[in-house]
Amino acid sequence: MSRSNGIAHRLYTGDISYDFVGRRKLWYLVSGVLLLIAALALVLRPLNLGIEFRGGSDFQAPIAVTASTVDDVRAAVEKLDLPKNDELTVTTIGAGTVRVQTRALEVAEVTQVKQAIAAAAGIQPDGVAYQLIGASWGQQITTQALIALTVFLVLVSLLIWGYFRDFKMSISAIVALLHDLVITIGVYALAGFAVTPATMIGVLTILGYSLYDTVVVFDKIRENVTDLEHGRKTYSEASNMAVNQVLVRSLNTTIIGVLPVAALLFTGAFVLGTGPLKDLGLALFVGMIAGAYSSLFIATPLLAQMREAEPAMKEHRQRLERRAARGAAKSGARHGSSAAPVAEEEATTVRTVALAESAEVVDASQLGVYSADQLRDQLTRTQHQRQSRSQRKK
Repeated sequence: MSRSNGIAHRLYTGDISYDFVGRRKLWYLVSGVLLLIAALALVLRPLNLGIEFRGGSDFQAPIAVTASTVDDVRAAVEKLDLPKNDELTVTTIGAGTVRVQTRALEVAEVTQVKQAIAAAAGIQPDGVAYQLIGASWGQQITTQALIALTVFLVLVSLLIWGYFRDFKMSISAIVALLHDLVITIGVYALAGFAVTPATMIGVLTILGYSLYDTVVVFDKIRENVTDLEHGRKTYSEASNMAVNQVLVRSLNTTIIGVLPVAALLFTGAFVLGTGPLKDLGLALFVGMIAGAYSSLFIATPLLAQMREAEPAMKEHRQRLERRAARGAAKSGARHGSSAAPVAEEEATTVRTVALAESAEVVDASQLGVYSADQLRDQLTRTQHQRQSRSQRKK
């Protein structure tokens, strides 16, 4: 058996275990810091909305992309000195296309920009593709995405509640999911990546992954509740065992899922430079890692905390604590008696033997005043007296 399989088996059987649930305050602190950073990023550096959301003019022209292509095309457009041109964005698509995005331009301004781009690319102005994108289209996408997100959260809450018969599981899963969304959006703000329709697709995709991992842990908790019902474990202990049992599986699933996404992100960011692969890859990459984290460190500890607050669970925990205390007391009594004097143990043995041999030894209430030697003498004299009486009868 390999080392990894050995560790996985020992985690599953409980031979080794890490107290994820018991250290929930640490995980809450880590998540709180991450959420605070994400919130500050959104305030101090708002999302870089793509042209699909803010609206504007989009130009694309064929060109042999070099290290100076972006700077050359930007300089050519900036020489036009167009008013309110702060939203100018120049990127490359692959190795043969340059893309220029500006605010919504007037007809005359469109002609000037096409001529400037054509001159920098060494082509005719007619070779520059142009399209005007309205902001209303982006608003429609945003509205539809928010509606889809709301409906998704409601349906998932009802599904988890119906499947596990525990509404607290639904609350824990949704809290973990919102945790993943905020962190993913915050990373987008920090990275400065443009928010495009591909970004929205990526964000909605991570919802399913985050919930999948959480439901796997919850299902294992439900299996372990049998120990709780038999009075062997608390809910926190059953939950912590479930996390340890699925830990290796969650790590393997996350690594296998993140590797191809990382390849998409690398290709989009460093090979193509822009496009849907870059936007989709970042959302999936951050969201999948955050989802694996939240299922183990947020959803499960939060669920255990809410269940342990129930009166029945409090009583169950107290009952287990009393049982453990009684067991410790009995164990201490068995092992702690070795500190007593040997003479006392010997006297106890002699008293037991004396009572078994003859009821005429001494009154039971007086046994405690005899030492071991005295009891031996008493037992010996009693035996001699029995022998003498039997001889006299003869």
